[in-house]
Amino acid sequence: MSRTPIIAANWKMNMGPKEAREFLASLKSELCGDCKAVDKVVVPPFITIPTVMEVLDGCDCLGVGAQDVSDRDSGAFTGEISTTMLNEIGCKYVVLGHSERRQYHGETSAYVNKKVKKALAAGIIPIYCIGETLEQRESGQLETILKAQIVEGLADLTPAQAATVVVAYEPVWAIGTGVTASSADAQSAHAFIRSVLAEGFGQEAADAIRIQYGGSVNPGNAVELMGQADIDGALVGGAALVAASFAAIIKASI
Repeated sequence: MSRTPIIAANWKMNMGPKEAREFLASLKSELCGDCKAVDKVVVPPFITIPTVMEVLDGCDCLGVGAQDVSDRDSGAFTGEISTTMLNEIGCKYVVLGHSERRQYHGETSAYVNKKVKKALAAGIIPIYCIGETLEQRESGQLETILKAQIVEGLADLTPAQAATVVVAYEPVWAIGTGVTASSADAQSAHAFIRSVLAEGFGQEAADAIRIQYGGSVNPGNAVELMGQADIDGALVGGAALVAASFAAIIKASI
């Protein structure tokens, strides 16, 4: 089954409005209108999203996502952002369950599941992150951890809902370290993830779900990674802070 690659730039706590304007200007010149066969997404900090939307001004060549969302609709929840707010500003995607949210904010897969369902109900595409630590990998728990995160994080979804979710596999030990899983190891993990998705939602839905790889993706390793059968794109961190680097990764996925 043919799946449209999706390359997303997770800016994390980087890129204020001024930097974002400069980045987008450079990215447009790097891509020159090419790469229509690839879904391209930038995921800025909340404060930068309005500027990104202003610069894009209705252009559908680049999707915009948020780095998190609340599982609540509104109320006395200081610091939270609702799906209604994301819809109002035009966000199409939201990153959920990132390892940094799990590590620093104690988010569990069961809790993130509430956010996944909230996003889907609002018509926002979740980019659901999963991944193992180095200790878990070395102790032979990789498949156990990944399966638990998939089963818990995507619990109670229908096959049709699941088919719209983007899953991002990010081995925690490779995020921001410069160390990347070999293309063979990454493909093996992605194939396993797709098999778990097939068990839970059926083969048709599993074949439709796009699975990104994340973990020190850069222009030097992108071509080999994107060439694997079950790798449908990338969730890019550090290399997505430079327009030329992000553009090269996009081009590698064609």
